Amino acid sequence: MHPMLNTAIKAARKAGSIITRASSDLDRLTVRRKAHNDFVSEVDHAAEDAIIRTLRDAYPSHAFLGEESGSSAKAAEAEHLWIIDPLDGTTNFLHGFPQYCVSIALRHKGVLQQAVVFDPNRNELFTATRGAGAFMNDRRIRVSGLDKLEDALIGTGFPFREFAHFDEYMRMFGNVTRRCAGVRRPGSAALDLAWVAAGRTDGFWEMGLSPWDMAGGALLVREAGGMVGDFEGGETFMESGRIVAANPKVFAGLLQAIAAR
Repeated sequence: MHPMLNTAIKAARKAGSIITRASSDLDRLTVRRKAHNDFVSEVDHAAEDAIIRTLRDAYPSHAFLGEESGSSAKAAEAEHLWIIDPLDGTTNFLHGFPQYCVSIALRHKGVLQQAVVFDPNRNELFTATRGAGAFMNDRRIRVSGLDKLEDALIGTGFPFREFAHFDEYMRMFGNVTRRCAGVRRPGSAALDLAWVAAGRTDGFWEMGLSPWDMAGGALLVREAGGMVGDFEGGETFMESGRIVAANPKVFAGLLQAIAAR
């Protein structure tokens, strides 16, 4: 296993322990509203601190982009950039709805190289190193082999911060729902992407995401044999926050459904 991936796994497990301890004591958490429908708890901060501390001890020259801390001063020109979501699915977590995860990815010279998505509720650790495949708890995972959108189970997330695009999203939602076997909305984009990689869903799309929601999951899907793109199938998803991920047979049909007027 790559040493940088090993360090990321250690960091993710530390964050997972913090989150799990706090989950048994939810009513005592102090929560601040970052913005409408966007909650931050002291758990997010404690988990992110633990991740950054672990990574920084091992790699003092690396830069960080985290959901809670923002980007470290040298992030823009850094050769190595760790992209971190300490608790993806905070709203689920705060309600005791057991669907959330820790996501850590490493980008080297703009290319995603390492990914860890850890689900502390199921103790499922999804990992990938560029060019070496994707794994769940050390078992190789692959995207599903399903070949028709009409038979597919598709994951999504509703835009919850940005209601400017809500009508556009609802059109897509209607199109996809009519053309596939079912749509699911579990509430943690990083975990949704990991599930595409593991073949639990056949595809996923969402808009309004941030880099830390997508980085780890995108590499997992690609290393599991899937395809990832923006709504045109291109490479701008990390910048645009609009992502489509699917097995190679469902990908084109999902893009068409999203684009249909």
